[in-house]
Amino acid sequence: MKSGKSDVIIKASRLSKRYRVGGRPLDALKDVNLEVGRGEFLAVTGASGSGKSTLLQLMGGLDQPTSGNIEVDGIELSKLKDARLSEFRNRAIGFVFQFFYLQPFLNLRDNVAVPGMFAATRKVERDTLVDELLTRVGLDGQAQQMPKQLSGGQIQRAAIARALVNRPKILLADEPTGNLDSVNSRAIIDLFKEIRAELGATVVIVTHNPSIAAEADREIKLQDGKLL
Repeated sequence: MKSGKSDVIIKASRLSKRYRVGGRPLDALKDVNLEVGRGEFLAVTGASGSGKSTLLQLMGGLDQPTSGNIEVDGIELSKLKDARLSEFRNRAIGFVFQFFYLQPFLNLRDNVAVPGMFAATRKVERDTLVDELLTRVGLDGQAQQMPKQLSGGQIQRAAIARALVNRPKILLADEPTGNLDSVNSRAIIDLFKEIRAELGATVVIVTHNPSIAAEADREIKLQDGKLL
């Protein structure tokens, strides 16, 4: 049941996640209630171990809550079977991580195209979109380069282009500037803001950096798995 008209694109209700570490329970999230607006740029902050990455993974359907539920674009993710969840993730959500996860044996162009291949996008359409995205992120001259030939900032820009290749409604980024210097970090955040403005995408970014969090529309803070 999908509700494209809602101004809320992500809704967490009493969201909790418990892991077992060494046979003992560890509550990564505890009864989190949160709404993220369509087109919002949200920063999630907190100390290491506060539950930031766990929240992002639940938003993206990469993990399942122990209790509570999360709706993304009107769909309760826990009710989707694995194949449908994978299809929904690939179509609606783009992921950008601190560690770039580009395939070392593929050139930049093919790396960016990978999600479109999984989505069975026609090759002509996919190639056109990849070229447009590489231009958008300032990498149109590096399409044939291998990842090892690129700088950290260029690789992260490529990871963002890859996350956008299926035109997702939501972009989830986990410490995307954690391995970059201040100049490249600034460029990446500016790129996120441009993507939000031009494509209408919702951006949720996990960060330890207060100056980056200040660029968002709103900042939420987690502490010991709870929303402050």
